[in-house]
Amino acid sequence: MGFQKDQSAGYLTNHLARLFAHRLHDAIAPIGLAPAQFMTLIELWNDDGLTQAQLVERLDVEQATLANTLKRMERDGLIERSPHPSDGRSQIICLTEKARFLEVPATSAAREISEDALMRLRPADRQSLIRLMQQLLDTMREEKKPARDA
Repeated sequence: MGFQKDQSAGYLTNHLARLFAHRLHDAIAPIGLAPAQFMTLIELWNDDGLTQAQLVERLDVEQATLANTLKRMERDGLIERSPHPSDGRSQIICLTEKARFLEVPATSAAREISEDALMRLRPADRQSLIRLMQQLLDTMREEKKPARDA
């Protein structure tokens, strides 16, 4: 029997992520944000003043990908960089007032998209789905880590 996409967690997750990303793009583009900027801003709204390395780890993206996103965000006036106080090779990335102002409309749009997607699920099923997705993320992150010597 061949590959059954409707029974593949990876296929379904990827397809769902693309649909969410398209909806998010459409919702936040009018306020001047792209999905990659939004996910970076979420981390900074929760914990402003992170380094690029910390963002790479939290977002599970390649360093070069994040570097390009940060360059655009700096150009667009969403972040400012300053030297790290104890690591001369690193910079601290901080939100600007413009970025702080965008938190409510951007997160409201994302929340609405999630609510729309989950509206046919009972509250208990919503909670179960979120919990299971978090478990999958933890599993995938653990598998990504290099093996350690015993």
